[in-house]
Amino acid sequence: MRPLDEKETAAVFEKLFKFTGPNLKHIVERLAVEGPDDPPGRYCFRLHRNRVYYASESLVRRATNVSRGRLASVGTCIGKFTHHGAFRLTVHALDLLAAHSRHKVWLKPTAKMSFLYGNSVLKSGLGRITDNVKSGDGVVVFSMSDVPLGFGVAARSTQDCRKAHADAIVVNHQADAGEYLRNEADL
Repeated sequence: MRPLDEKETAAVFEKLFKFTGPNLKHIVERLAVEGPDDPPGRYCFRLHRNRVYYASESLVRRATNVSRGRLASVGTCIGKFTHHGAFRLTVHALDLLAAHSRHKVWLKPTAKMSFLYGNSVLKSGLGRITDNVKSGDGVVVFSMSDVPLGFGVAARSTQDCRKAHADAIVVNHQADAGEYLRNEADL
């Protein structure tokens, strides 16, 4: 387990910024709530076996007592680096993204299961969408009862969604809570 280098940090922050925007500073500067330290530490990003973890500094210090071979994980795995060096957010980052997201999409109850099976969001299943979403922005997908279901990339802007046909794709799927069942062995 080691800190991220400059190239890796840039890749992680670029991907997180796509979803959170200026709220990224709240993720980076967040005070830790666990640990025995009297002045609370901060959360940090660590790399272990091509996976990026978001953990408190106190937990990271305690994890140094465990050998690399025996350490399974530390903190929350928010993503992983591919073999080609690209960073990919995983479904584990959903809670972090949902709390700090800039753009949100709410699904109708009829479209919720389709999204959880790994399909993109169609305009017919769109309940609400935040204003000023542009094509290519990262969006977090919620149910109508504000339960985070997953995240993806907006295929159309907010204005284009109003004019689009009912079968038009609005959000391209990236990850959803259904992956816990579909990819159980890989997670």
